[in-house]
Amino acid sequence: MKKNLLLAAVSLVALSAAAPALAADLAARPYTKAPAMVAAIYDWSGFYIGINGGGGSSHSTWDLVGGGREGSHDATGGTVGGQIGYRWQSGQWVFGVEGQGNWADFSGDNVSALFATRNRSKIDSFGLITGQVGYAWNNVLLYVKGGAAVVGVKYDVFSTASGALLSSNDQTRWGGTVGAGLEYGFAPNWSVGVEYNHIFLSDKDVAFAGLAGTDRIKQDVDMGLVRLNYKFGGPVLGRY
Repeated sequence: MKKNLLLAAVSLVALSAAAPALAADLAARPYTKAPAMVAAIYDWSGFYIGINGGGGSSHSTWDLVGGGREGSHDATGGTVGGQIGYRWQSGQWVFGVEGQGNWADFSGDNVSALFATRNRSKIDSFGLITGQVGYAWNNVLLYVKGGAAVVGVKYDVFSTASGALLSSNDQTRWGGTVGAGLEYGFAPNWSVGVEYNHIFLSDKDVAFAGLAGTDRIKQDVDMGLVRLNYKFGGPVLGRY
């Protein structure tokens, strides 16, 4: 009986001593590498549509053909419109084409230096068809643009004595445009930006019914716009 108890005690001590060794022999928990961090890289490629608004000024010079200069004035006011375009991105370079159409109210006048009249010009619409070249820093895009412009403008001649309208002439004038913009993508499909445009128009001979002579009118336009665009598509994911 005592011998059996002694053997049991010895066995218990042996098992206690072996327990740490058995635990040490168990395989260590495998290490799992954390997944690589992924950052959203903004992609400017795709079709987009948007709205814009701002202000502008058109400088007009009226010269009576064969008779001297009547004078100049600035026609200022506001504008609102929209744009639609397509961009594609290669590395950090972004290329695009865009069509833009705006309503405008740029109006101004001056007293003629040759007659007892007041000459007024008013731009009520314009359109731009342009190409773009830009450089992107992720979701920030800086670009330049250039192309063709078409402007709807009305010319009026008033009497300085009575203020009565003597004659009018509506014109659709073609010219060129250059500009630059800065755009910020604040969501996968949305961007907001600011843009400057200059429209230059060639000289135009304009005759007024009921009035003698023809005026050669030269105009150019400077505008500042705020733009909001929605792009069809989302960002591409890339690794840090």
